[in-house]
Parts: sequence; structure tokens; C-alpha cells
Amino acid sequence: MTDRIGVGNGEPLLFIAGPCVIENREVLFEAAEFLTELSKRHSINLVFKSSFDKANRSSLSSYRGPNIGEGLKILSEVKEKFGLPLLSDIHEKWQVKDAARVLDILQIPAFLCRQTDLLLAAGETGKAVNIKKGQFMYVPGRYVQQRRESEKHG
Repeated sequence: MTDRIGVGNGEPLLFIAGPCVIENREVLFEAAEFLTELSKRHSINLVFKSSFDKANRSSLSSYRGPNIGEGLKILSEVKEKFGLPLLSDIHEKWQVKDAARVLDILQIPAFLCRQTDLLLAAGETGKAVNIKKGQFMYVPGRYVQQRRESEKHG
């Protein structure tokens, strides 16, 4: 999956875990420390996930996260201190390059799984891309095929 993370073929089970959204640096570091210890104790692969922006909130007044600049800075500090691979949501094509500098895996939220330009931009980074698929979108193999086609264009 990445240079640091293997999936399948005898690899330990992979967990993606962490706070849904970056509330603040203290909470994020506390969660990272706990999950790091847990992953070492149980010999599991762990990818630390927290979002710098939750753009899919049901209320405009809900907290969305710090923003891409501050969020990636904090996530980078987590990576440096705990040695954890990182995953976060990306919502717009302009976020891809900055996010790819810090994150090991780029995640496409379910509600954006059909945004071709975003998928192509994420794929062009060479990073692993986790595409969450909305349950309303069941078309077997479509997104895997689209990802493979993007490799032909790059």
C-alpha cells in the first residue's frame, strides 16, 4: 500500500483510527500516543486518521476543523513524534498537493467518490488513495477501473 504499510498477504490486520476531526493539538497527541501503544502491544498496522476539514457537516455552525494549513502542520508533528503513517480526507483538487506532502494515504469522502478531477489528482500523487464509497453508489469495480484508467493517462 505504501513503503511503510502492507495490506493482505500475511501482513498484520490494518487499522485506520484516530479522532474524526482535529479538535486541537493536545487531544490529537493524546490519541496518537494511546493508539501507538495499542498498536505496538498487539502487533497491528496502524494508520492515524484525523481530518483537517470535515466539509460534510449537516449544520453550518458545526465545527469543521482547523483548516488545511494548521491541520497538516499538527498532523506532521504527530507523524514526526510517533512515527505513524497518516490519512486524512481531501475535498477539493487544490488541497491534493499540500496534503500529499504530509499524508501517506489520501482519503476521498463518500460524498465525493464520483468527483473525477479529485480522484485523478489524488491518483497522480503516487500516494495510496482510500476512496470511501457511498452505499448509494454500488457499481461493482467501477472505481477500481477508473483508478486504473487514470494510471494510463499519467
